[in-house]
Amino acid sequence: MKIYKYGDNVDTDVIIPARYLNAPDEKSLASHCMEDIDGDFASTVEAGDIVVGGGNFGCGSSREHAPLAIKACGVKCVIARSFARIFYRNAINIGFPILECPEAVDGINPGDQVSVDFQSGAIVNETTGKTFQAAPFPAFVNGIIENGGLLKSLKARGVAK
Repeated sequence: MKIYKYGDNVDTDVIIPARYLNAPDEKSLASHCMEDIDGDFASTVEAGDIVVGGGNFGCGSSREHAPLAIKACGVKCVIARSFARIFYRNAINIGFPILECPEAVDGINPGDQVSVDFQSGAIVNETTGKTFQAAPFPAFVNGIIENGGLLKSLKARGVAK
């Protein structure tokens, strides 16, 4: 598990550049994720890795492509000081867990080993032994994430077909 750490105001055009928005599938989006801020990201990220960001992570356009590209890379979650509201909602809508926790952002560095309990909101830096507390999602939001997104959650509840 690796930590990828970025600063404030990482916008959706940096997460997935607009020139790739017509990519045919999630895998294609993932292959260009973060390339304008971190040219090695898409070729080095592995399932279970964690992205740590500063304030206003995901600002910019309202496109769902940004959290989808990160999720398609296999990233376990994004922990940030704060998220742009539309990115936050889009992440939940596609079933991608994100946590706001300024203390964790300050206390996690590349190279650290980190575990996350989404039910409780606990973030543990296994390297330093420090535990940070993010606000856990309410049960209904956890249900959306666990089902893989809003539409899948509605289908599982028999509300949508």
